[in-house]
Amino acid sequence: MRFRPPILTALCISFLFTFLYLLPAEAASATQKVVVSFAGLNERLGVLFVAKEPGIFHRHGLDVQLVHMRSGPVGISALTTGDSQLHFGSATGASLGAMAAGLDLVFIAGLIKKLDGYFVVVPQIKSPSDLKGKNIGVVSIGGAVWMFTMLAFEHWGLNPERDNINFRVLPNDSVVAQAITTGTIDGANVAYTYGTNLERQGYRVLADLAKLDISFQGTGVLARRSFVQRSPEIAERALRAIVETIAFIQNPAHKAAVMQSLARWLRLPKVGDAEGGYEMMKGTYDRRIYPNVDGLRNVIRLLGKTNESIRRLRAEDIVDDRIVGKLEREGLF
Repeated sequence: MRFRPPILTALCISFLFTFLYLLPAEAASATQKVVVSFAGLNERLGVLFVAKEPGIFHRHGLDVQLVHMRSGPVGISALTTGDSQLHFGSATGASLGAMAAGLDLVFIAGLIKKLDGYFVVVPQIKSPSDLKGKNIGVVSIGGAVWMFTMLAFEHWGLNPERDNINFRVLPNDSVVAQAITTGTIDGANVAYTYGTNLERQGYRVLADLAKLDISFQGTGVLARRSFVQRSPEIAERALRAIVETIAFIQNPAHKAAVMQSLARWLRLPKVGDAEGGYEMMKGTYDRRIYPNVDGLRNVIRLLGKTNESIRRLRAEDIVDDRIVGKLEREGLF
């Protein structure tokens, strides 16, 4: 039997261990870590939950950490400090206010481009005019639910000050829905998941806001322009993953998986409670994920009534659709 020299054997073993050690490190280096913040807990953010759970983000080379913020302003603050790189949210007083103050914040994609959700009220309210003098729930003044509510009121010819409509600020979407059942508020705009369950309990859906066809920049992807310029490959990978996830959601074969993700993240007692949210996600997300410039103009107009710095914003200046345009040219949608 022929024996290897001890030194040669040691070198071979050393090379083998070095190779095994470096291999996973090299594989890991191909995956970019990115922190994505979001503020709502509703199906409007469902695309994030679905992209995370079946590993769609990971297939696009991203190790995504999803961080739920207690409010939109906190999410915008995380972008400002660099604690997060992307934020999923709507055009609100917080995001547009930061832009007006000089933060290089832009919408790099838009997934929902009009109002959505149910406006649910107590059974005694029969029409929008019955909302006069009532208490309406929102998550924050200037936030997404408030924006939805104000644009719906404008559509119905209501004015909160003139019509003595009072806003009650509540911690989050689920608390808003619960407040209707306890009589704390008389109505609110709620996500479809919560609205469907409230309707089953006998509360009235005054309107499906999507059917009002009011242009709005709903759920979109926000980032600092400097981050996109510095790390365009991360932003591009994220948007590719989002387009793939929307296609995944819209495929009826994936209904069970989508509902399970939604129920888990929204902490619903039963998977079946996610049915309304699933239907919303399937029909409302737009695979042409361009930011909605007309919707942003609508928000600037509304907020600009009381904020001069926001009134001076130009919708075209607060979007950066270069990556989305590249994806379209490649035929991704």
